Amino acid sequence: MEVLMSIVVGILFSAAVYLMLSKSLLRIIIGTGLLSHGAHLLILTMGGLKTGAAPLLGEHAKVYVDPLPQALILTAIVISFGVTSFFLVLAYRSYQELGTDDMDQLRGTDQYE
Repeated sequence: MEVLMSIVVGILFSAAVYLMLSKSLLRIIIGTGLLSHGAHLLILTMGGLKTGAAPLLGEHAKVYVDPLPQALILTAIVISFGVTSFFLVLAYRSYQELGTDDMDQLRGTDQYE
């Protein structure tokens, strides 16, 4: 299962890099979202995909699941949601003011006009 998850993480990372290298601001935002999802899956996979009991002190199970990767992913999901919403508001406001989402035009280069 870890091999399959590693392949999915690689596909998400490659798609995210492809989208982040484009000229459209919306595609860059989608790429950062895919990159964060890939990072979440990477943390989960590297933590080990095990089955076992919840790590409770009163229980006497033989195999426990490590809660640290899940806590890290939960924190990363909240942070990536905040960053993505900020990027979307920033893109919407820049489109309202400048009328474009092309990165070359937002930089101010006149060679593409």
